[in-house]
Amino acid sequence: MRCPYCGSEDTQVKDSRPAEDGTSIRRRRICPDCGGRFTTFERVQLRELTVVKKTGRKQPFDRNKLVRSFQIALRKRPVDADRIERAVSGIARRLESSGETDITSEEIGLQVLEALKSLDDVAFVRYASVYRDFSHAEDFEKVINEINAKIGRDSGADA
Repeated sequence: MRCPYCGSEDTQVKDSRPAEDGTSIRRRRICPDCGGRFTTFERVQLRELTVVKKTGRKQPFDRNKLVRSFQIALRKRPVDADRIERAVSGIARRLESSGETDITSEEIGLQVLEALKSLDDVAFVRYASVYRDFSHAEDFEKVINEINAKIGRDSGADA
């Protein structure tokens, strides 16, 4: 692993342990050349995934792009970073274990929407407004009514 500080290719692992989500290994490293310390994460990748965009264009699946989507939707919302990581890991695992190597951006978007629905209603509406290409206030109203109907069903089950 190359040192992010000096670029040396001779770094040493000082400590390895499972990450909190249990789906990756956390490694503490040190560079003998500059003394820099840094952390890396190692994850299992079952297969190379390709995302097929609406235009038909293909590009490699980028887990970091998925993380950024969650972070944007959840900006300034009270959701713990570990919950975001678990949601992203769950989506990546489902995609990798689906048996398909070509995944549509629509399928990924639907999985993100489903995950956000259980994490935070505001983030769900934010993401839905972009994903579903809202153009009128009525579009927001429809989604909010869906959420309110779900809340009504959930609280009705408790009564």
